[in-house]
Amino acid sequence: MDKNSKFEREIRTTAVDFSFGELLNLHNDKEIVIRPEYQRLFRWSNEQRSRLVESIILGLPIPPIFLVEGTDGVLELIDGLQRTSSVLQFLDHAAIGEPELILVGCDIISQLNDKTFNDLPLSVRLKVKRSPIRATIINKSGDAFVKYEMFKRLNTGGSLLSAQEIRNCSSRMVDGGSIFYDAIQEMAEHHAFSSAISRLPDSFKEKRADEELVLRFFAVTTYRHKYKGNIEEWLDAFMEDVLFNKHKFDLQSERRHFENVFNLIFEKAGDKAFTRFNEDGSPTGRLAPAYYEAAVCAFSENETSIRAMDSARVIEKLQQAFSNEEFLQSAGPGANTITKINARIEAVSKIFGTP
Repeated sequence: MDKNSKFEREIRTTAVDFSFGELLNLHNDKEIVIRPEYQRLFRWSNEQRSRLVESIILGLPIPPIFLVEGTDGVLELIDGLQRTSSVLQFLDHAAIGEPELILVGCDIISQLNDKTFNDLPLSVRLKVKRSPIRATIINKSGDAFVKYEMFKRLNTGGSLLSAQEIRNCSSRMVDGGSIFYDAIQEMAEHHAFSSAISRLPDSFKEKRADEELVLRFFAVTTYRHKYKGNIEEWLDAFMEDVLFNKHKFDLQSERRHFENVFNLIFEKAGDKAFTRFNEDGSPTGRLAPAYYEAAVCAFSENETSIRAMDSARVIEKLQQAFSNEEFLQSAGPGANTITKINARIEAVSKIFGTP
């Protein structure tokens, strides 16, 4: 690649301050597309939405949103769905097909509680509509890898987004990326999977930790040889190599394998497969990622033999594996090295591979 072609890969971003009234008008004119597949629509409670409105009325700064400009000039919202949708619901609930937002839980301006937009004085309504929010607009034309990398870098370091939220958005910069990430989201909703990981705290799920566990399943079962000592970079590299066709990954067959493995895990162990056990044999605490990696590999590699066991025997083997000294040494401090990852996977698989 010559020097000129390197410069041709550059893409541009534009920072714009939109008022919420302008965003509503752009949405009504179909000049902004709010795509809920980027972020789960309305995970916020009414209290959270109401406090955002209260913050706007108080004049507090609102975190920025990110949009991608399509070749037709239409903007797609890729980050900031909760904030944008909450305010649009308050301004004009019919525009986004949601019930009217009645403010609740406002603890600084308590007079706002039980009010709708039309209940407020004109001056306050205008303040909400005219309040600005910073939008970074990313030009969607151009080099797919540069778009992907740019979004990732814009959102790395001090970001309000989690690593998986960044993956969700950045994957959609790449042709075919939406298909891949939609499948990740659908697998995260698979009943056996969501039930098996139910010990994952809801606060983690809000940051897409469940989707990260889906990605982690595929990384640990198909991409472990590329691990270099940092979980986040390893997951990024796995997804990038899939998206840019550098890693052989048949989505349909891998999805079937994922569902088969988690159907088996939930059938045999319920929500006990990825957690510690007390001395009396009772499961305790939240899902532990180091236990998750080892257990999913053990079930994946020993699917036939585990299917022949009853649930009591499977749980007995999990207890035995998780109390094994070799496993404990590899799951403690400094657990995220390839040596220790392989050691704990081997320790658990070895126990499940014996009669």
